[in-house]
Amino acid sequence: MDRGAFSYPLPVNEPVLTYAPGTPERATLKRTLSELKNASVDVPMWIGGHEVRTGELGDIRPPHEHAHRLGVYHEGDASHVHAAIEAALKARAEWSTLSWENRANIFLRAADLIATKYRPHMNGTTMLGQSKNAFQAEIDSACEIIDFLRFNVHFLHEIYAQQPISGPGMHNRLEWRPLEGFVLAITPFNFTAIGGNLPTSAALCGNVVVWKPAHTQIFSAQMFMRILIEAGLPPGVINLVVAPGAVLGEISFAHPDFAGVHFTGSTGVFNRMWTTIGANIARYRSYPRIVGETGGKDFVLAHPSADPDVVATALLRGAFEYQGQKCSAASRAYIPSNLAAAVKAKLVEGVKSFKMGTVEDFSNFVNAVIDERAFDSIAGYLEGAKADPDSEILVGGGYDKSVGYFIEPTVIEAKAPRTTTMCEEIFGPVLTLFVYDENDFEGALRLVDTTSPYALTGAVIAQDRSAVELATRVLRDAAGNFYINDKPTGAVVGQQPFGGARASGTNDKAGSMLNLYRWLSARTIKETFVPPTDYRYPFLQEP
Repeated sequence: MDRGAFSYPLPVNEPVLTYAPGTPERATLKRTLSELKNASVDVPMWIGGHEVRTGELGDIRPPHEHAHRLGVYHEGDASHVHAAIEAALKARAEWSTLSWENRANIFLRAADLIATKYRPHMNGTTMLGQSKNAFQAEIDSACEIIDFLRFNVHFLHEIYAQQPISGPGMHNRLEWRPLEGFVLAITPFNFTAIGGNLPTSAALCGNVVVWKPAHTQIFSAQMFMRILIEAGLPPGVINLVVAPGAVLGEISFAHPDFAGVHFTGSTGVFNRMWTTIGANIARYRSYPRIVGETGGKDFVLAHPSADPDVVATALLRGAFEYQGQKCSAASRAYIPSNLAAAVKAKLVEGVKSFKMGTVEDFSNFVNAVIDERAFDSIAGYLEGAKADPDSEILVGGGYDKSVGYFIEPTVIEAKAPRTTTMCEEIFGPVLTLFVYDENDFEGALRLVDTTSPYALTGAVIAQDRSAVELATRVLRDAAGNFYINDKPTGAVVGQQPFGGARASGTNDKAGSMLNLYRWLSARTIKETFVPPTDYRYPFLQEP
Protein backbone atom coordinates (compact mmCIF):
# COMPACT_ATOMS: atom_id res chain seq x y z
CA MET A 1 0.00 0.00 0.00
CA ASP A 2 1.02 3.64 -0.41
CA ARG A 3 2.84 5.27 2.48
CA GLY A 4 3.11 8.82 3.69
CA ALA A 5 3.90 10.82 6.79
CA PHE A 6 0.31 11.78 7.56
CA SER A 7 -0.19 14.86 9.71
CA TYR A 8 -2.84 15.48 12.37
CA PRO A 9 -1.98 18.95 13.70
CA LEU A 10 -3.16 20.37 17.01
CA PRO A 11 -6.87 21.19 16.60
CA VAL A 12 -8.69 24.24 17.86
CA ASN A 13 -11.26 23.76 20.63
CA GLU A 14 -14.81 23.64 19.28
CA PRO A 15 -16.47 27.08 19.67
CA VAL A 16 -19.30 27.19 22.20
CA LEU A 17 -22.57 28.41 20.71
CA THR A 18 -24.55 30.87 22.86
CA TYR A 19 -28.19 29.90 22.21
CA ALA A 20 -29.07 33.51 22.93
CA PRO A 21 -32.52 34.78 21.87
CA GLY A 22 -32.71 35.27 18.11
CA THR A 23 -29.80 32.96 17.25
CA PRO A 24 -30.33 30.22 14.66
CA GLU A 25 -28.92 27.54 16.99
CA ARG A 26 -31.57 28.39 19.60
CA ALA A 27 -34.40 27.97 17.10
CA THR A 28 -32.95 24.69 15.81
CA LEU A 29 -32.45 23.27 19.30
CA LYS A 30 -35.98 24.25 20.37
CA ARG A 31 -37.38 22.49 17.32
CA THR A 32 -35.24 19.39 17.91
CA LEU A 33 -36.30 19.21 21.58
CA SER A 34 -39.93 19.20 20.50
CA GLU A 35 -39.30 16.46 17.93
CA LEU A 36 -37.38 14.29 20.38
CA LYS A 37 -39.95 14.72 23.11
CA ASN A 38 -42.88 13.85 20.86
CA ALA A 39 -41.20 10.80 19.34
CA SER A 40 -40.84 7.46 21.10
CA VAL A 41 -37.41 5.90 20.75
CA ASP A 42 -36.78 2.16 20.95
CA VAL A 43 -33.14 1.74 22.00
CA PRO A 44 -31.43 -1.58 21.29
CA MET A 45 -28.02 -2.80 22.35
CA TRP A 46 -25.37 -2.95 19.63
CA ILE A 47 -23.41 -6.20 19.59
CA GLY A 48 -21.18 -7.14 16.67
CA GLY A 49 -22.82 -4.49 14.53
CA HIS A 50 -26.33 -5.87 15.12
CA GLU A 51 -29.16 -4.14 16.93
CA VAL A 52 -30.21 -6.47 19.75
CA ARG A 53 -33.65 -6.18 21.34
CA THR A 54 -34.59 -8.40 24.27
CA GLY A 55 -38.08 -7.24 25.17
CA GLU A 56 -36.90 -6.61 28.74
CA LEU A 57 -37.75 -2.93 28.67
CA GLY A 58 -36.74 0.03 30.79
CA ASP A 59 -38.32 3.45 30.50
CA ILE A 60 -36.44 6.58 29.44
CA ARG A 61 -37.98 9.53 31.27
CA PRO A 62 -36.85 13.15 31.71
CA PRO A 63 -35.77 13.70 35.33
CA HIS A 64 -37.60 17.03 35.32
CA GLU A 65 -40.84 15.48 34.02
CA HIS A 66 -40.90 11.87 35.10
CA ALA A 67 -44.51 11.28 34.01
CA HIS A 68 -43.42 11.63 30.37
CA ARG A 69 -41.84 8.70 28.55
CA LEU A 70 -39.27 9.46 25.85
CA GLY A 71 -39.02 5.81 24.88
CA VAL A 72 -37.64 2.51 26.07
CA TYR A 73 -34.33 0.67 26.12
CA HIS A 74 -33.72 -3.08 25.99
CA GLU A 75 -31.92 -4.60 28.95
CA GLY A 76 -29.56 -7.51 28.47
CA ASP A 77 -28.34 -10.36 30.63
CA ALA A 78 -25.28 -12.54 30.98
CA SER A 79 -25.70 -13.99 27.49
CA HIS A 80 -25.42 -10.53 25.96
CA VAL A 81 -22.28 -9.71 27.91
CA HIS A 82 -20.70 -12.93 26.65
CA ALA A 83 -21.84 -12.09 23.10
CA ALA A 84 -20.39 -8.58 23.30
CA ILE A 85 -17.01 -9.90 24.43
CA GLU A 86 -16.98 -12.50 21.68
CA ALA A 87 -17.93 -9.89 19.07
CA ALA A 88 -15.17 -7.58 20.27
CA LEU A 89 -12.53 -10.31 20.17
CA LYS A 90 -13.69 -11.36 16.71
CA ALA A 91 -13.27 -7.79 15.44
CA ARG A 92 -9.86 -7.33 17.07
CA ALA A 93 -7.59 -8.78 14.38
CA GLU A 94 -8.90 -6.62 11.56
CA TRP A 95 -9.38 -3.46 13.65
CA SER A 96 -5.96 -3.57 15.29
CA THR A 97 -4.24 -3.84 11.90
CA LEU A 98 -6.35 -1.24 10.09
CA SER A 99 -4.16 1.60 8.83
CA TRP A 100 -3.81 4.46 11.30
CA GLU A 101 -5.21 7.06 8.91
CA ASN A 102 -8.39 5.07 8.31
CA ARG A 103 -8.86 4.41 12.01
CA ALA A 104 -8.32 8.07 12.86
CA ASN A 105 -10.60 9.40 10.16
CA ILE A 106 -13.59 7.48 11.50
CA PHE A 107 -13.41 9.47 14.72
CA LEU A 108 -12.65 12.74 12.96
CA ARG A 109 -15.72 12.21 10.82
CA ALA A 110 -17.79 11.49 13.94
CA ALA A 111 -16.58 14.80 15.39
CA ASP A 112 -17.65 16.67 12.26
CA LEU A 113 -21.03 14.95 12.24
CA ILE A 114 -21.62 16.13 15.81
CA ALA A 115 -20.37 19.64 15.03
CA THR A 116 -22.83 19.97 12.16
CA LYS A 117 -25.64 17.55 11.37
CA TYR A 118 -26.18 16.05 14.81
CA ARG A 119 -25.29 18.90 17.17
CA PRO A 120 -28.93 19.63 18.15
CA HIS A 121 -29.63 15.91 18.56
CA MET A 122 -26.67 15.32 20.85
CA ASN A 123 -27.64 18.37 22.90
CA GLY A 124 -31.34 17.57 22.81
CA THR A 125 -31.00 13.98 23.98
CA THR A 126 -28.65 15.13 26.75
CA MET A 127 -31.00 17.90 27.86
CA LEU A 128 -34.07 15.69 27.97
CA GLY A 129 -32.44 12.51 29.21
CA GLN A 130 -30.09 14.01 31.79
CA SER A 131 -31.87 17.31 32.62
CA LYS A 132 -29.16 19.70 31.44
CA ASN A 133 -29.85 23.25 30.36
CA ALA A 134 -28.82 24.34 26.88
CA PHE A 135 -25.44 25.76 27.88
CA GLN A 136 -24.46 22.78 30.03
CA ALA A 137 -25.40 20.43 27.19
CA GLU A 138 -23.51 22.52 24.62
CA ILE A 139 -20.23 22.47 26.55
CA ASP A 140 -20.60 18.74 27.19
CA SER A 141 -22.40 16.79 24.49
CA ALA A 142 -21.26 19.02 21.65
CA CYS A 143 -17.99 20.83 22.37
CA GLU A 144 -16.25 18.49 24.79
CA ILE A 145 -17.04 15.30 22.92
CA ILE A 146 -15.93 16.91 19.64
CA ASP A 147 -12.71 18.02 21.34
CA PHE A 148 -12.06 14.55 22.75
CA LEU A 149 -12.40 12.97 19.31
CA ARG A 150 -10.21 15.52 17.53
CA PHE A 151 -7.55 16.03 20.17
CA ASN A 152 -7.16 12.30 20.82
CA VAL A 153 -6.31 11.80 17.15
CA HIS A 154 -3.66 14.51 17.42
CA PHE A 155 -2.29 13.14 20.71
CA LEU A 156 -2.03 9.60 19.35
CA HIS A 157 -0.29 10.92 16.23
CA GLU A 158 2.25 12.55 18.55
CA ILE A 159 2.73 9.30 20.49
CA TYR A 160 3.26 7.28 17.33
CA ALA A 161 5.98 9.74 16.32
CA GLN A 162 7.98 9.05 19.49
CA GLN A 163 10.76 6.73 18.37
CA PRO A 164 14.09 5.61 19.88
CA ILE A 165 17.53 6.49 18.60
CA SER A 166 19.53 4.03 16.50
CA GLY A 167 23.25 3.29 16.77
CA PRO A 168 25.59 2.52 13.88
CA GLY A 169 24.74 -0.61 11.96
CA MET A 170 21.22 -0.98 13.33
CA HIS A 171 17.72 0.49 13.28
CA ASN A 172 15.43 0.71 16.31
CA ARG A 173 11.73 1.42 16.28
CA LEU A 174 8.78 1.38 18.67
CA GLU A 175 5.55 -0.26 17.69
CA TRP A 176 2.61 1.09 19.69
CA ARG A 177 0.32 -1.92 19.87
CA PRO A 178 -3.22 -2.08 21.24
CA LEU A 179 -3.74 -4.20 24.34
CA GLU A 180 -4.15 -7.94 23.91
CA GLY A 181 -7.82 -8.61 24.61
CA PHE A 182 -10.84 -6.35 25.13
CA VAL A 183 -11.33 -3.15 27.10
CA LEU A 184 -14.37 -2.61 29.30
CA ALA A 185 -15.69 1.00 29.35
CA ILE A 186 -18.12 1.87 32.16
CA THR A 187 -19.48 5.40 31.89
CA PRO A 188 -21.59 7.70 34.12
CA PHE A 189 -24.76 9.70 33.60
CA ASN A 190 -23.46 13.18 34.22
CA PHE A 191 -21.32 13.83 31.13
CA THR A 192 -22.26 12.65 27.66
CA ALA A 193 -18.68 13.49 26.66
CA ILE A 194 -17.29 11.01 29.19
CA GLY A 195 -19.73 8.44 27.84
CA GLY A 196 -18.26 9.04 24.40
CA ASN A 197 -14.59 9.39 25.34
CA LEU A 198 -14.07 6.30 27.49
CA PRO A 199 -14.87 3.76 24.76
CA THR A 200 -13.51 5.77 21.81
CA SER A 201 -10.13 6.69 23.32
CA ALA A 202 -9.37 3.00 23.76
CA ALA A 203 -10.80 2.11 20.35
CA LEU A 204 -8.78 4.82 18.61
CA CYS A 205 -5.63 3.08 19.90
CA GLY A 206 -6.71 -0.10 18.11
CA ASN A 207 -8.51 -1.77 20.99
CA VAL A 208 -11.93 -3.39 20.91
CA VAL A 209 -14.42 -2.34 23.55
CA VAL A 210 -17.45 -3.47 25.52
CA TRP A 211 -19.25 -0.29 26.57
CA LYS A 212 -21.78 -0.08 29.40
CA PRO A 213 -23.30 3.38 29.75
CA ALA A 214 -25.33 4.34 32.81
CA HIS A 215 -29.03 3.52 32.44
CA THR A 216 -29.77 7.20 33.02
CA GLN A 217 -27.60 8.22 30.05
CA ILE A 218 -29.05 5.80 27.52
CA PHE A 219 -30.89 8.47 25.52
CA SER A 220 -27.73 10.37 24.54
CA ALA A 221 -25.52 7.25 24.47
CA GLN A 222 -27.63 5.66 21.75
CA MET A 223 -27.42 8.88 19.74
CA PHE A 224 -23.63 8.81 19.92
CA MET A 225 -23.52 5.14 18.97
CA ARG A 226 -25.61 5.83 15.88
CA ILE A 227 -23.22 8.63 14.90
CA LEU A 228 -20.19 6.33 15.27
CA ILE A 229 -21.82 3.78 13.00
CA GLU A 230 -22.63 6.46 10.41
CA ALA A 231 -19.00 7.61 10.65
CA GLY A 232 -17.86 4.14 9.59
CA LEU A 233 -17.03 2.33 12.82
CA PRO A 234 -16.75 -1.37 11.90
CA PRO A 235 -19.01 -3.94 13.58
CA GLY A 236 -17.77 -5.27 16.91
CA VAL A 237 -15.19 -2.56 17.62
CA ILE A 238 -17.45 -0.91 20.22
CA ASN A 239 -20.31 -2.99 21.59
CA LEU A 240 -22.93 -1.15 23.62
CA VAL A 241 -24.55 -3.36 26.24
CA VAL A 242 -27.05 -2.55 28.96
CA ALA A 243 -26.82 -5.16 31.69
CA PRO A 244 -26.71 -5.21 35.48
CA GLY A 245 -23.33 -4.04 36.73
CA ALA A 246 -22.75 -7.11 38.87
CA VAL A 247 -23.38 -9.41 35.91
CA LEU A 248 -21.14 -7.38 33.62
CA GLY A 249 -18.33 -7.35 36.18
CA GLU A 250 -18.54 -11.01 37.07
CA ILE A 251 -18.21 -12.08 33.43
CA SER A 252 -15.73 -9.46 32.23
CA PHE A 253 -13.34 -9.65 35.18
CA ALA A 254 -13.21 -13.44 34.98
CA HIS A 255 -12.40 -13.54 31.25
CA PRO A 256 -8.80 -14.42 30.31
CA ASP A 257 -8.84 -11.79 27.54
CA PHE A 258 -9.85 -8.94 29.85
CA ALA A 259 -7.21 -6.30 29.03
CA GLY A 260 -8.36 -3.22 30.91
CA VAL A 261 -11.17 -1.10 32.29
CA HIS A 262 -11.87 2.58 31.59
CA PHE A 263 -14.19 3.74 34.35
CA THR A 264 -15.87 6.85 35.68
CA GLY A 265 -18.17 6.44 38.66
CA SER A 266 -18.18 6.05 42.41
CA THR A 267 -15.11 5.33 44.50
CA GLY A 268 -16.82 2.39 46.19
CA VAL A 269 -17.59 0.66 42.90
CA PHE A 270 -14.07 1.28 41.61
CA ASN A 271 -12.56 -0.16 44.78
CA ARG A 272 -14.66 -3.33 44.47
CA MET A 273 -13.67 -3.68 40.81
CA TRP A 274 -9.99 -3.37 41.68
CA THR A 275 -10.35 -6.00 44.41
CA THR A 276 -12.05 -8.40 41.99
CA ILE A 277 -9.43 -7.85 39.30
CA GLY A 278 -6.67 -8.46 41.83
CA ALA A 279 -8.29 -11.70 42.97
CA ASN A 280 -8.50 -12.88 39.34
CA ILE A 281 -5.02 -11.78 38.29
CA ALA A 282 -3.79 -15.29 37.55
CA ARG A 283 -6.55 -15.76 34.97
CA TYR A 284 -5.48 -13.01 32.60
CA ARG A 285 -3.33 -13.17 29.51
CA SER A 286 -1.76 -9.84 30.51
CA TYR A 287 -1.89 -7.55 33.52
CA PRO A 288 -5.00 -5.42 32.94
CA ARG A 289 -4.87 -1.63 32.78
CA ILE A 290 -7.11 -0.13 35.47
CA VAL A 291 -8.04 3.49 34.76
CA GLY A 292 -10.63 5.26 36.87
CA GLU A 293 -11.95 8.70 37.70
CA THR A 294 -14.11 8.49 40.81
CA GLY A 295 -15.47 10.80 43.51
CA GLY A 296 -14.73 14.28 44.69
CA LYS A 297 -15.34 16.68 47.55
CA ASP A 298 -14.08 19.71 45.74
CA PHE A 299 -13.11 22.90 47.50
CA VAL A 300 -12.90 26.64 47.07
CA LEU A 301 -10.55 28.42 49.47
CA ALA A 302 -10.82 32.19 49.64
CA HIS A 303 -7.92 34.25 51.01
CA PRO A 304 -8.59 37.48 52.97
CA SER A 305 -7.35 39.42 49.93
CA ALA A 306 -9.98 37.89 47.62
CA ASP A 307 -12.66 39.93 45.86
CA PRO A 308 -16.03 38.88 47.35
CA ASP A 309 -17.72 39.15 43.94
CA VAL A 310 -15.20 36.73 42.44
CA VAL A 311 -15.66 34.31 45.35
CA ALA A 312 -19.45 34.38 45.16
CA THR A 313 -19.52 33.95 41.38
CA ALA A 314 -17.09 31.03 41.51
CA LEU A 315 -19.30 29.35 44.11
CA LEU A 316 -22.64 30.06 42.44
CA ARG A 317 -21.41 28.63 39.16
CA GLY A 318 -19.08 25.98 40.55
CA ALA A 319 -21.56 24.54 43.02
CA PHE A 320 -24.88 24.80 41.21
CA GLU A 321 -24.34 24.43 37.46
CA TYR A 322 -25.89 21.12 36.42
CA GLN A 323 -27.35 20.84 39.93
CA GLY A 324 -23.93 20.11 41.42
CA GLN A 325 -23.82 16.76 39.61
CA LYS A 326 -20.27 17.21 38.39
CA CYS A 327 -17.44 15.28 39.97
CA SER A 328 -15.63 18.64 39.93
CA ALA A 329 -18.44 20.67 41.53
CA ALA A 330 -17.61 23.02 44.40
CA SER A 331 -18.99 21.28 47.46
CA ARG A 332 -17.09 22.86 50.35
CA ALA A 333 -15.88 26.43 50.75
CA TYR A 334 -13.57 28.11 53.25
CA ILE A 335 -14.29 31.80 53.67
CA PRO A 336 -12.18 34.21 55.77
CA SER A 337 -13.98 36.08 58.52
CA ASN A 338 -13.33 39.49 56.94
CA LEU A 339 -15.26 38.45 53.79
CA ALA A 340 -17.88 36.18 55.34
CA ALA A 341 -20.77 38.61 55.61
CA ALA A 342 -20.37 39.91 52.06
CA VAL A 343 -19.90 36.47 50.50
CA LYS A 344 -22.85 34.95 52.35
CA ALA A 345 -25.13 37.82 51.35
CA LYS A 346 -24.12 37.49 47.69
CA LEU A 347 -24.65 33.71 47.76
CA VAL A 348 -28.13 34.08 49.23
CA GLU A 349 -29.00 36.78 46.72
CA GLY A 350 -27.64 34.72 43.84
CA VAL A 351 -29.43 31.51 44.78
CA LYS A 352 -32.71 33.35 45.22
CA SER A 353 -32.33 34.74 41.70
CA PHE A 354 -32.00 31.27 40.14
CA LYS A 355 -34.91 29.97 38.10
CA MET A 356 -35.53 26.22 38.37
CA GLY A 357 -37.60 24.00 36.11
CA THR A 358 -37.71 22.17 32.80
CA VAL A 359 -34.86 22.31 30.29
CA GLU A 360 -37.24 23.44 27.57
CA ASP A 361 -37.50 26.83 29.27
CA PHE A 362 -34.07 28.30 28.50
CA SER A 363 -34.37 30.85 31.31
CA ASN A 364 -33.99 28.08 33.92
CA PHE A 365 -30.50 27.98 35.41
CA VAL A 366 -31.27 24.90 37.54
CA ASN A 367 -33.01 21.72 36.45
CA ALA A 368 -33.67 18.35 38.11
CA VAL A 369 -31.30 15.83 39.66
CA ILE A 370 -30.93 12.62 37.72
CA ASP A 371 -33.34 10.18 39.38
CA GLU A 372 -35.30 9.29 42.48
CA ARG A 373 -32.40 7.51 44.14
CA ALA A 374 -30.23 10.64 43.88
CA PHE A 375 -33.14 12.82 45.00
CA ASP A 376 -33.72 10.74 48.13
CA SER A 377 -30.02 10.70 49.00
CA ILE A 378 -29.64 14.47 48.68
CA ALA A 379 -32.86 15.09 50.60
CA GLY A 380 -31.47 12.92 53.38
CA TYR A 381 -28.39 15.14 53.63
CA LEU A 382 -30.60 18.23 53.79
CA GLU A 383 -32.70 16.77 56.59
CA GLY A 384 -29.55 15.81 58.44
CA ALA A 385 -28.25 19.37 58.17
CA LYS A 386 -31.53 20.76 59.45
CA ALA A 387 -31.21 18.55 62.53
CA ASP A 388 -27.51 19.30 63.10
CA PRO A 389 -26.87 22.07 65.66
CA ASP A 390 -23.54 22.77 63.95
CA SER A 391 -25.21 23.48 60.60
CA GLU A 392 -27.34 26.41 59.48
CA ILE A 393 -29.13 26.53 56.13
CA LEU A 394 -28.62 30.02 54.74
CA VAL A 395 -30.78 29.54 51.65
CA GLY A 396 -32.61 26.65 49.99
CA GLY A 397 -33.15 23.33 51.72
CA GLY A 398 -36.41 22.43 49.99
CA TYR A 399 -37.17 19.60 47.60
CA ASP A 400 -40.12 18.20 45.65
CA LYS A 401 -40.39 15.13 43.39
CA SER A 402 -44.08 15.34 42.49
CA VAL A 403 -43.36 16.45 38.89
CA GLY A 404 -39.59 16.08 38.61
CA TYR A 405 -36.67 15.43 40.92
CA PHE A 406 -36.15 19.02 42.01
CA ILE A 407 -33.80 19.97 44.84
CA GLU A 408 -33.48 23.63 45.76
CA PRO A 409 -29.91 24.92 45.48
CA THR A 410 -28.79 25.02 49.10
CA VAL A 411 -26.06 26.84 51.00
CA ILE A 412 -25.20 25.54 54.46
CA GLU A 413 -22.95 27.25 56.94
CA ALA A 414 -21.01 24.80 59.09
CA LYS A 415 -20.19 26.03 62.58
CA ALA A 416 -17.59 23.26 62.87
CA PRO A 417 -15.14 22.41 60.06
CA ARG A 418 -15.88 18.68 59.81
CA THR A 419 -19.65 18.41 59.72
CA THR A 420 -21.14 15.69 57.52
CA THR A 421 -21.83 17.98 54.58
CA MET A 422 -18.29 19.40 54.74
CA CYS A 423 -16.79 15.91 54.49
CA GLU A 424 -19.01 13.57 52.44
CA GLU A 425 -19.65 13.62 48.71
CA ILE A 426 -23.30 14.58 48.12
CA PHE A 427 -23.38 14.95 44.32
CA GLY A 428 -26.16 17.50 44.28
CA PRO A 429 -26.84 21.24 44.54
CA VAL A 430 -25.55 21.57 48.10
CA LEU A 431 -22.68 23.87 49.09
CA THR A 432 -21.35 23.97 52.65
CA LEU A 433 -19.12 26.81 53.78
CA PHE A 434 -16.99 27.25 56.87
CA VAL A 435 -15.84 30.65 58.09
CA TYR A 436 -12.22 30.61 59.28
CA ASP A 437 -10.24 33.23 61.18
CA GLU A 438 -8.86 35.65 58.62
CA ASN A 439 -5.53 35.58 60.47
CA ASP A 440 -5.15 31.79 60.13
CA PHE A 441 -4.88 31.12 56.41
CA GLU A 442 -2.35 28.34 57.03
CA GLY A 443 -4.82 26.64 59.36
CA ALA A 444 -7.42 26.82 56.61
CA LEU A 445 -4.94 25.22 54.21
CA ARG A 446 -4.48 22.31 56.62
CA LEU A 447 -8.26 21.88 56.88
CA VAL A 448 -8.63 21.80 53.11
CA ASP A 449 -5.89 19.19 52.77
CA THR A 450 -7.06 16.84 55.52
CA THR A 451 -10.86 17.02 55.59
CA SER A 452 -11.63 14.82 52.59
CA PRO A 453 -10.16 11.56 51.21
CA TYR A 454 -10.71 12.90 47.70
CA ALA A 455 -8.32 14.97 45.58
CA LEU A 456 -10.03 15.82 42.33
CA THR A 457 -10.48 19.59 41.90
CA GLY A 458 -10.02 22.68 44.02
CA ALA A 459 -9.56 26.42 43.77
CA VAL A 460 -7.85 29.22 45.64
CA ILE A 461 -9.10 32.78 45.23
CA ALA A 462 -6.71 35.54 46.23
CA GLN A 463 -5.19 38.79 45.06
CA ASP A 464 -2.13 38.26 47.26
CA ARG A 465 0.42 36.39 45.12
CA SER A 466 2.32 35.02 48.10
CA ALA A 467 -0.95 33.43 49.27
CA VAL A 468 -1.46 31.91 45.83
CA GLU A 469 2.07 30.49 45.91
CA LEU A 470 1.62 29.11 49.43
CA ALA A 471 -1.72 27.48 48.59
CA THR A 472 -0.36 25.98 45.39
CA ARG A 473 2.54 24.42 47.30
CA VAL A 474 0.65 23.19 50.39
CA LEU A 475 -2.28 21.80 48.38
CA ARG A 476 -0.19 20.11 45.67
CA ASP A 477 -1.67 16.67 46.54
CA ALA A 478 -5.19 17.90 47.38
CA ALA A 479 -6.39 18.36 43.79
CA GLY A 480 -5.42 16.94 40.41
CA ASN A 481 -7.00 20.00 38.78
CA PHE A 482 -6.16 23.18 40.68
CA TYR A 483 -7.64 26.56 39.79
CA ILE A 484 -6.46 30.04 40.72
CA ASN A 485 -9.12 32.77 40.83
CA ASP A 486 -11.72 30.60 39.12
CA LYS A 487 -14.34 27.97 39.89
CA PRO A 488 -13.10 24.35 40.12
CA THR A 489 -15.22 23.13 37.19
CA GLY A 490 -15.08 23.41 33.42
CA ALA A 491 -11.88 21.64 32.38
CA VAL A 492 -11.33 21.97 28.63
CA VAL A 493 -9.76 19.23 26.50
CA GLY A 494 -6.19 20.11 25.59
CA GLN A 495 -6.13 22.95 28.11
CA GLN A 496 -6.73 21.37 31.51
CA PRO A 497 -6.23 17.56 31.32
CA PHE A 498 -8.66 16.14 33.86
CA GLY A 499 -8.23 13.72 36.74
CA GLY A 500 -7.34 13.48 40.41
CA ALA A 501 -5.61 11.17 42.86
CA ARG A 502 -6.20 9.87 46.39
CA ALA A 503 -9.78 8.52 46.46
CA SER A 504 -10.57 10.40 43.25
CA GLY A 505 -8.94 7.94 40.88
CA THR A 506 -5.80 7.02 39.00
CA ASN A 507 -5.18 10.55 37.62
CA ASP A 508 -4.66 9.36 34.06
CA LYS A 509 -5.79 12.74 32.71
CA ALA A 510 -8.53 12.48 30.13
CA GLY A 511 -8.01 15.10 27.45
CA SER A 512 -4.27 14.49 27.13
CA MET A 513 -1.89 11.94 25.68
CA LEU A 514 -1.30 10.61 29.22
CA ASN A 515 -4.61 8.77 29.04
CA LEU A 516 -3.89 7.26 25.64
CA TYR A 517 -0.63 5.70 26.82
CA ARG A 518 -2.76 3.48 29.06
CA TRP A 519 -4.41 1.84 26.03
CA LEU A 520 -1.15 1.09 24.26
CA SER A 521 1.47 -1.62 24.68
CA ALA A 522 4.88 -0.72 23.27
CA ARG A 523 7.05 -3.21 21.41
CA THR A 524 10.69 -2.40 20.72
CA ILE A 525 12.04 -3.75 17.42
CA LYS A 526 15.79 -3.77 16.71
CA GLU A 527 17.20 -4.74 13.34
CA THR A 528 20.94 -5.33 12.88
CA PHE A 529 22.08 -4.74 9.32
CA VAL A 530 25.33 -6.77 9.32
CA PRO A 531 25.08 -9.29 12.14
CA PRO A 532 28.30 -10.70 13.71
CA THR A 533 29.48 -14.14 12.72
CA ASP A 534 31.90 -14.84 15.56
CA TYR A 535 31.05 -14.85 19.25
CA ARG A 536 34.53 -13.60 20.27
CA TYR A 537 34.88 -9.99 21.49
CA PRO A 538 38.15 -8.05 21.05
CA PHE A 539 38.89 -8.11 24.77
CA LEU A 540 39.35 -11.88 24.58
CA GLN A 541 42.44 -11.60 22.36
CA GLU A 542 45.83 -12.28 23.89
CA PRO A 543 48.11 -9.19 24.14
